Amino acid sequence: MKKNQALQGLAAYGPPPRRVRPWLMVAAVLLVLAAGAGSWYAAGRGSPSASVSRHSDGGPRPARPFTVAATSPAGGATGVASDTPITVRFSAPLPKVLGADAPVPTLDPPVAGSWRRSNRFTLEFRPSASFIPSTTETLNIPGGPAGVRSAAGKALGSTDTVSFTIALGSEERLQQLLALTGYIPLTFTPSGPARTPAQAAMPQAGTFDWRWPGLPGSLTSLWVEGESSAITEGAVMTLESQSGLAVDATAGPKVWVLLLDDVAKGVTNQAPSTYVDVSKVLPESLTLWVNGVPKFQDIPVNTGAPGADTTAGTYEVFEHVTASEMKGTNPDGTTYDDPNVPWASYFNGGDALHGFVRAAYGSPQSNGCVEMSVANAGATWPFTPIGTLVTVEGPTVG
Repeated sequence: MKKNQALQGLAAYGPPPRRVRPWLMVAAVLLVLAAGAGSWYAAGRGSPSASVSRHSDGGPRPARPFTVAATSPAGGATGVASDTPITVRFSAPLPKVLGADAPVPTLDPPVAGSWRRSNRFTLEFRPSASFIPSTTETLNIPGGPAGVRSAAGKALGSTDTVSFTIALGSEERLQQLLALTGYIPLTFTPSGPARTPAQAAMPQAGTFDWRWPGLPGSLTSLWVEGESSAITEGAVMTLESQSGLAVDATAGPKVWVLLLDDVAKGVTNQAPSTYVDVSKVLPESLTLWVNGVPKFQDIPVNTGAPGADTTAGTYEVFEHVTASEMKGTNPDGTTYDDPNVPWASYFNGGDALHGFVRAAYGSPQSNGCVEMSVANAGATWPFTPIGTLVTVEGPTVG
């Protein structure tokens, strides 16, 4: 192309562009960045006052209160294991170190143990003793000026209260404790590692053995490891009676407290272990074992006459008195009222072991009780306290 033609082509597109100086481009970029930063600060992002939360109308948002976020066990929980640790999680971090006088949650009824900070937000209670089976525990988390505080010094607005219930104690462990304290005619030998104090209410590996050889089959046949039986119920009644508790044959919290405390201290029952077997096979008789030995054997007795049979089975003595008023209706329709029947041990409703004057003994004559001579009743009575097992065996009469 010729020079003139090239110039004419350029002219068609207008004059050549001016050269932009580099320093002007840098200045423009800086101006844009400055404008963006200004809008960023205006929005409250990254500005010195950015930590202040604001409402949509631009006003400051109130600071969040310091609260309990969660507890474990949760309020209302049931079946809680007796060695369970307790945790309380808060809505804000806690002080790194809990001082000796730092306010911490409390338990009612109290349980030995200690509180520590397990993480930034959580206090944990590690029990050094067992929670008592069947007990309802109340966890109080103190609030107000003397309550728990966050690392920033904020206090809980008010005390928080949570209740939960410990699981029923196992029958296996109950039997183990009764054996270790001498309330049943068996021994228990633990095996494996020893339980920690916090696990004292939990079953332990080990073996049961009869305390004395030669116990009658009518007694030994009642035993079932890990299941409730007359042997266990009678032992609980003995413990309740000796301790001044209401006698109901039920291992409630007070029974567990006594057993766990006795095992920890090595305290054992010093009362003799007794058992009564009544035979309705003619001639009717009674044998009483004390610590595995027949102390009274083949004592003549009278059981219920036809229409008032003494029901066969095994029962626990639930009332033990030196004399008792007995009144009722005989099978023939006549009534009786004996105001001072001596040496009575009630074992099944109105049926009792007691003394009564008869011309002879050894046959069904009573209104359901087990009668014996006043002398024999007086001799055996001290060995039939509350909790004593009485087995009645033999044919039904009438």
